[in-house]
Amino acid sequence: MTSVDASIPGMTTQPTEDPRRVLGRYGERLAAEHLERLGFAIVTRNHRTRFGELDLVAFDGEVLAFVEVKTRRRGGGSPWESLHHRKRIQVRKMAAAYLTQVPDRPRGRTLRFDAIGVVIGPGDRLESLEHLEGAF
Repeated sequence: MTSVDASIPGMTTQPTEDPRRVLGRYGERLAAEHLERLGFAIVTRNHRTRFGELDLVAFDGEVLAFVEVKTRRRGGGSPWESLHHRKRIQVRKMAAAYLTQVPDRPRGRTLRFDAIGVVIGPGDRLESLEHLEGAF
């Protein structure tokens, strides 16, 4: 059974779903829309590997970008606080696993690791979105 989460526009959730996961998915959706406005196609979302889950993989015809999305509510600290050295290593391992697991992926001239920080304000409105190209 799913229900509509009235606090996040367009989101459905399981009745016992963790609100942090709902917020994270909302941030990923906003990040994907941002990338699409920049001319990227979203190749995959939430690709599972043995090292963890890649948030977004996007391709613009030249660049295959592995995108880590960090979402916070206003007053909840900086989205970048959790993008520490260990997390960057983990994302690189997940990307390497993706490249070996998905043979029919787009072939970019460049591989890039981006980070998108999303801050959600009152009324579940987007307060800020910061995109760091080549973040690590």
